[in-house]
Amino acid sequence: MSDELRQETESTHSESNGIVWFLTGAMIGAAIAMLYAPKSGKDARQYIADKSKETIGETGKNFVESSKEMFERGRQLVDDAADLFERGRKLVKG
Repeated sequence: MSDELRQETESTHSESNGIVWFLTGAMIGAAIAMLYAPKSGKDARQYIADKSKETIGETGKNFVESSKEMFERGRQLVDDAADLFERGRKLVKG
C-alpha cells in the first residue's frame, strides 16, 4: 500500500514539475515573441508584464493545489506507516 502511495506522489510531483517547466517555457517564448513584435518598447514591456502576472497567478494556483494534494498524500503515507509500526509492535509483544 505505501509503495503505491509513494509512486502516486512521485508521479504527481513529476507532473507538477512538467507543468511548471512548460508554463515557464511558454512565458519565455511569449516574451521573446513580443520583443520581436512590431509594438513600441513601452507597449511590449507592458504587455509582457501583464501576461507574466496573469501566468504567474495561474501557475501559483496550480502549484498550491498540487502542494495540497501532495501534503494529503504524505499525511496518508505517514498514517499508514504508523499503523504498520503499531501492528509490528503488537506482533513483537505477542
